[in-house]
Amino acid sequence: EKMQARLEHRPDAMLIRRQTVEHPFGTLKSWMGSAHFLTKTLEKVRTEMSFHILAYNIKRMIRIFGVGPLLEAMRA
Repeated sequence: EKMQARLEHRPDAMLIRRQTVEHPFGTLKSWMGSAHFLTKTLEKVRTEMSFHILAYNIKRMIRIFGVGPLLEAMRA
């Protein structure tokens, strides 16, 4: 009920959420092959997911800043 009240008060909130949050998860799910992990056990799955997130973030940084500035920042 609280969630519905918030959405009624601010109907554009879900649109903003979809633009900022849903895209990374959709991209990661696509990379992983419809959310199937290649590893087993919770510890290994966490590691695998961390690598996916790291790769996603690095690709975004390359698109935003370019390779040169990103390498310089990593060296610093």
